[in-house]
Amino acid sequence: MISLTDSQKIGMGLTGFGVFFLFFGMILFFDKALLAIGNILFVAGLAFVIGLERTFRFFFQKHKLKATSFFLGGVFVVLIGWPIIGVVLEIYGFFLLFRGFFPVVVGFIRRIPVLGSILNMPFISAVSIDHCCSSLCSCAMFTCMNHFIAH
Repeated sequence: MISLTDSQKIGMGLTGFGVFFLFFGMILFFDKALLAIGNILFVAGLAFVIGLERTFRFFFQKHKLKATSFFLGGVFVVLIGWPIIGVVLEIYGFFLLFRGFFPVVVGFIRRIPVLGSILNMPFISAVSIDHCCSSLCSCAMFTCMNHFIAH
């Protein structure tokens, strides 16, 4: 089992609440306040989980500046009151930032009993996200994410 420090536990809680508020804000027709709270909690939780310095290194790598600008720009647009445009920008930036991590997540989900059997069905596995993103994912990205998680 992975041992977590107290700040990482707090970060997991903040990130979880952030995802909850983002999801709930989208369900309630892009409620500005819920989306803004969700954004702040998600980014703060990420900083608690991997550390402030690693968060800055992750977001501000030279090859991720476009993705970071879309993601943080989307957060800013939601905060100033245009939630639909902001969420679209955030989703695009999130995909660009974490596209190397999606195959790892799909591989993990395939090991879960019920979900794994669903993802391994022939018509679903033919269009699975790990096949779609495998061309986008490089070994360096995978190594970088493992480095952030391990430390």
